[in-house]
Amino acid sequence: MDCYLAIDIGASSGRHIVGRLNDGEIETEEVYRFKNGVQSRNGSLVWDVNRLFKEVVNGLKAAHIMGYTPKYIGIDTWAVDYALLDKEDKPTGDIYAYRDSRTERAIDGVHCIISFDELYKRTGIQRQPFNTIYQLYADKISGRLDKAESFLMLPDYLNFLLTGVKKQEYTNATSTGLVNAQTHNWDGHILDLLGYNRKLFGGLSHPRTVVGELKKEIQKEVGYTATVVLPATHDTASAVEGIPFTDNSPYISSGTWSLLGIKVPAAITDENSRKANYSNEGGIGYYRYQKNIMGMWVVNRLRDELCPDKPFPEIVREAEKSNFNEYADVNDGAFLAPESMKKAFDNALKAKPQGIGDYFRCAYLSLAHSYKAALDELTANTGIRFDKLYIVGGGAKNSFLNRLTEEICKVKVIALPIEASALGNLKQLIKTGEKNV
Repeated sequence: MDCYLAIDIGASSGRHIVGRLNDGEIETEEVYRFKNGVQSRNGSLVWDVNRLFKEVVNGLKAAHIMGYTPKYIGIDTWAVDYALLDKEDKPTGDIYAYRDSRTERAIDGVHCIISFDELYKRTGIQRQPFNTIYQLYADKISGRLDKAESFLMLPDYLNFLLTGVKKQEYTNATSTGLVNAQTHNWDGHILDLLGYNRKLFGGLSHPRTVVGELKKEIQKEVGYTATVVLPATHDTASAVEGIPFTDNSPYISSGTWSLLGIKVPAAITDENSRKANYSNEGGIGYYRYQKNIMGMWVVNRLRDELCPDKPFPEIVREAEKSNFNEYADVNDGAFLAPESMKKAFDNALKAKPQGIGDYFRCAYLSLAHSYKAALDELTANTGIRFDKLYIVGGGAKNSFLNRLTEEICKVKVIALPIEASALGNLKQLIKTGEKNV
């Protein structure tokens, strides 16, 4: 029986999940899991991509040790981060993490050339300080962009290391703020205005495109050959493919970020959408009209700071016992990368939480209220009232947060604690296999 391997990498962890089709149903098994995280280097926040790639290969070996020889392999990761390669196909320097502050000067530099209003009309991408368009302008200011011969989003770069083939995948490319929402290709007007060399931006490849075979040295190391295929390499795009919708209700992909949105046939780039900071990111035959909400990042950072050894079930029980009812706007920039998440909450609240239960109840309340605000904006911008909300990902396992969300948002929550990104990734690999039979 053919099997397939989804490599789903998030900002805090990665996992290798094997899938097989049995009587029309996908059976899955996790064969490898590893930790991930931002590194501090020379005052900057970066990714240790060499270690990340070693973990990708370790997972390929683990699959073989467990008796699997996948036919197709697909990688998905978070969006916006990338590698710049020189003429020797080596990174021109560190691969920056999106939470790094280097874009602070770059944002104004970009908007002096082209306003955000115009950018939004052309791309439909929300304004975030970490958007690739601003990161690249920071590279231009520093001179790093001058040395670049290739530009690859992070999953594209990992695919290149596995196969030696460079392909730029569409769904992740849309997150850059450089893809035109009408043409579905790189926006040459924006590239030219900002002085980004067009040679870095080739033809975009869509999900289910074959990248290539594992390189010989990789085959030797892992013990088999396989074909690398593009899923939707932006993990949220794959997650939406993994949700078993019965209707077109909104979703939350709940992880480090909470991505709340709905599938739409065409990008919505009107003024109300711009003001609400809704994004239009590429899906498979549709757009994901969605909004970034800070997500479980705030909860995880609180745990790291206040009670790193306390299991989450205990934390949730303490939160349930708390009577603290204040909440904060967790989408405020103060929560993006604070030195102390506890202080970020303290500074945002009138009353100070008195213990662990208070802090975590406040965090969960803050998330639920941010979901309500985003749903209200979604209704206002689409004219549709929603009575149902799908939640997938790690956050879907939190029954307390799900209950708060139902109460505050006045919707029925359908919580699916599944590895939605990996499942959506696998679905695309299987369809590729069916196409190539």
